[in-house]
Amino acid sequence: MSGPQTFHIPVMGLGYTIDTPLRVAHLGISSVVSIIEDDLVERMRENHSKLEGEPFEPIAKDAYDHRARRITAYLDLLDRLVARNMERVRNEPFAVEAESTKYFELLPDEAPLKQRYNALLALPAGAEREIAERALRADMRPGSIDVNIMSKIDPTNYDKEGQPLPPEFCDAMAAFRGFAQSTLQSAVVLSAGYNPRLYGYIEQFPDLLPDAEGRLRKRVILKVSDARSALVQGKILAKKGVWVSEFRIESGLNCGGHAFATDGYLLGPILEEFKQRREAMAAELFELCNDALVRAGRHRFPAMPELRFTVQGGIGTAAEDRFLRMHYGMDGTGWGSPFLLVPEVTSVDPHTLQQLTAARPEDFYLSWASPLGIPFHNFRPSTSEQQRLLRVGKGRPGSPCYKKYLSTNTEFTERPICSASRQYQDLKIKQLKTLGLDDERLQREVAAVVEKDCLCEGLGASALLKEGMHPAHHLEAVAICPGPNTAYFNSVVSLRTMVDHIYGRTDLLANVERPHMFMKELQLYVDYLKREVQKVHGIATTKQQRYLTTFRANLNDGMNYYRQLIPALVQSKAADGAAFLADLERLRAAVQALVLPEEVVA
Repeated sequence: MSGPQTFHIPVMGLGYTIDTPLRVAHLGISSVVSIIEDDLVERMRENHSKLEGEPFEPIAKDAYDHRARRITAYLDLLDRLVARNMERVRNEPFAVEAESTKYFELLPDEAPLKQRYNALLALPAGAEREIAERALRADMRPGSIDVNIMSKIDPTNYDKEGQPLPPEFCDAMAAFRGFAQSTLQSAVVLSAGYNPRLYGYIEQFPDLLPDAEGRLRKRVILKVSDARSALVQGKILAKKGVWVSEFRIESGLNCGGHAFATDGYLLGPILEEFKQRREAMAAELFELCNDALVRAGRHRFPAMPELRFTVQGGIGTAAEDRFLRMHYGMDGTGWGSPFLLVPEVTSVDPHTLQQLTAARPEDFYLSWASPLGIPFHNFRPSTSEQQRLLRVGKGRPGSPCYKKYLSTNTEFTERPICSASRQYQDLKIKQLKTLGLDDERLQREVAAVVEKDCLCEGLGASALLKEGMHPAHHLEAVAICPGPNTAYFNSVVSLRTMVDHIYGRTDLLANVERPHMFMKELQLYVDYLKREVQKVHGIATTKQQRYLTTFRANLNDGMNYYRQLIPALVQSKAADGAAFLADLERLRAAVQALVLPEEVVA
């Protein structure tokens, strides 16, 4: 289902992995493409069609169902080109620099396919070797071309006369239809939580349901933050006859892009719960799914289909990766932000790439730049952030809004507008100035308004610039959303080097001082709790008091769990026990020192 590697490359922004499958799928590496931005998808389809000698017929913005059709056309192109690349690699001689050789050399040493390859090389020329080589080549398969849809990006769209279009033409549903109608046999990753309208739409597409033999042409992956939400969402889909093929568990804060913080639940305890409950979860979902299929008169699964559990967010060393797979039984891991420093893999323009290599840890921070109102990992030196500050300095905050994917605010207008737009920020600041706020409060409120930045343009600009194309409307400022883990990778490396690092064949962090991924996440949660306490300014409602108290209690439970985990970490060489314990006790003291609002009130 996921290729021969034990890791995958998650989606990064709108454009950073937009064509990653063309770079790595023929080497057996799975990756995820964002398909929410159809203008970028269309331009990349045109670019790669020309590069590969493929015919290109543009799909105009005003064409019927243009969004879904553009996405389908691009995914079909990726499917054809990856198949072509895979066939080329499968037929190449095993020469020193050949990609056929690279395919096997990149595999983890314990992979059966790599062991067969090494055994093949030891055979003398002759009939036995020829038979073994044909069998080996037949088993080479590409990495999966998966797609990501951020469920919350689903505003209503309008026709030329300004009338709202039917729900199926909303952004997330149209993007899903584009995937469902493509030739891909891969998975859609649904992220950012539950969207009832989208979840109810999936069962309309036969490729997402079992055929007569119980096979799925297309699969559903849910990106989740804890076992409870995984089971709730999985049951919603199972009751519609839709099987979740993978739960992709992501750290709430130690990740890139939007950050969906838990109520203080830490990744280690979350993984422990999945480990304990995975078999029961699978059995419950299987029964619900088959019951729904039978009631609907559809083909049922003759046996339980595969259900994978993978984890991503802040993994930085081979030892951490191995511990997640061995100790918690994870079926795979996701490595995202470090690949921003691998030009063979991701679409990072040269200027931004240079900035990343020179970055310091403080350059990566959790912001409120997203118009969705969700914490967003940001990069201080980015040209997008510099452009935002320049506009604020000139007294013209906000961005022109052309794409409107994040237009959800109706505070001042009947039709939703984006809170990062110049229109909204101008209206909001004028309103704030009429409220009679003291200077300190007014400045704080205005700063919160102008912190919002345009992500629709900024997160796609880098891919266009790298390919020598110009973003529309001359909006060339690049936004980038690397996870905090990026701070510890400070050099541009090759794909081979990064994969060797993942599997422990080399160590890119040998001389880098870096906390264990669990302690880094804990630090992020402690900082997050401090900000949440500061936001209430010592006066909290009962609901806020309960939230903060629960948050701290969950952190304490998580820290107790980590204290008990240290022997297993040390035995597996996944952490330095003394350093891990020192970080744990330092952060425990920081949590205990926090004075929560109810204690102030008391």
